[in-house]
Amino acid sequence: MMAGAVALGAASVAWPALSASDWAGDIAILRKAYTAIHPGLYRYATPGEVAARFDALEADFAKATDLRSAYLTLSRFLATVKCGHTYANFFNQSDKVAAALFGGRNKVPFEFRWLGTRMIVTANRSREARLEPGTEVLAIDGRPVAAILNELMAFARADGGNDAKRRALLEVRGIDAYETFDVFFGLLYPASAYRLTVRLPGQSGESVLEVPALDLAERQSTQRKPAAKDAAKWTLSFPAERTALLTMPDWVMYNTKWDWRGFLDATFAEMKDRRATGLIVDLRENEGGNDCGDEIIARLIDRDLPLEAYERRVRYRRTPSELDAYLDTWDPSFKTLGEKAEDIGGGFLRLPLNPETQNMIRPKGPRFMGKVVVLTGPQNSSATFQFASTIKANRLARLVGEATGGNQRGINGGAYFFLRLPASGLEADVPLIGYFPRQAKPDGGVEPDIAVAPTLADIAARRDPALAAALRLAG
Repeated sequence: MMAGAVALGAASVAWPALSASDWAGDIAILRKAYTAIHPGLYRYATPGEVAARFDALEADFAKATDLRSAYLTLSRFLATVKCGHTYANFFNQSDKVAAALFGGRNKVPFEFRWLGTRMIVTANRSREARLEPGTEVLAIDGRPVAAILNELMAFARADGGNDAKRRALLEVRGIDAYETFDVFFGLLYPASAYRLTVRLPGQSGESVLEVPALDLAERQSTQRKPAAKDAAKWTLSFPAERTALLTMPDWVMYNTKWDWRGFLDATFAEMKDRRATGLIVDLRENEGGNDCGDEIIARLIDRDLPLEAYERRVRYRRTPSELDAYLDTWDPSFKTLGEKAEDIGGGFLRLPLNPETQNMIRPKGPRFMGKVVVLTGPQNSSATFQFASTIKANRLARLVGEATGGNQRGINGGAYFFLRLPASGLEADVPLIGYFPRQAKPDGGVEPDIAVAPTLADIAARRDPALAAALRLAG
């Protein structure tokens, strides 16, 4: 699929005029960086196909009339790489770019999830009292929501053919400071108010509701706030007397001083004191981060556990010097990531095993002998995908819920550059390490042992059927 020009439905975002050579210069930098560094660029496409997409992107980018059309064109191109860590990251744009692109009053005033192609309201953020959880939105300003979903899927990041991850990203869940649906729907179809064609709970006919749009500050005011940098990110509760529930919405620990390992030590000590016989680990909102799951697995095994044989590959020994001015990151050593890697041909260098783990998880503390259930879903696409894969491959717990994000054919991540394009001011993430299986794998995430997905009735009644199933299994 070519990058494709993007048609816009409203006024442009003001931005300094750029010449054709400015646009071409940005794409030349992007092309050089991705072809020299990105380890998964050719995982789902041939070099010829990728080259043709870059050619199309250069032509389309030169037609961009403003920042918004440039951002949409770039985003749709990056989605063709089929990598969950490759996108024009909302959180890594400059303050100026983020304010221009994401701050407008163009956000639907409700939260929702997709049941297939059906948009079901989970929380009302408008003054229209009838827009209650369980309402099905059929159309927005006359556009059927299935058509909206189909269009936005072309902008959503995910690994390979894992469309469940793309669909999950295009829900509004009240968690992320920038919601993917808000960004792309708001840029394509901005409006200060929306006309919703809906089917209200308990009704068979259709109704029309007029609701004002939210701006970014209003959206964020209703969201669950992230924990302070040094505060606990996880919670331990006991929904049943001898069943523990460990809720872990986030494994990003590089920017916190919170002692998460100490928290897990205390968790398993408390479970022992309370004679817990069941443990439920809820990861459904967790995209990944650090390998925190290794600390859980270490308490479920009584001997060293070799990890599944995914090779870690990079494309470079040292970054091309002409790119260094545009590559931003938190660790300068990433620029020489492949210096000691083994050349295995095909444009790849194989990184050595991690010297600390030797690709092994070792037992820690007394083994937890009770029943273990892990709640999974399509948000699990990085470290949580790998955790679910290890759990299932070694039968350490039962997976309950929905299939994970990520992809069994391998993902890209581990380390990143933030590529800053000088003319447009846009940023694009570049993952640096590719994980490749040693044998053929299916194009998809990890399937749960027991599939449980909410129904419209569950959403309306605020029931959690996956947790209920986990409690039955762990009890």
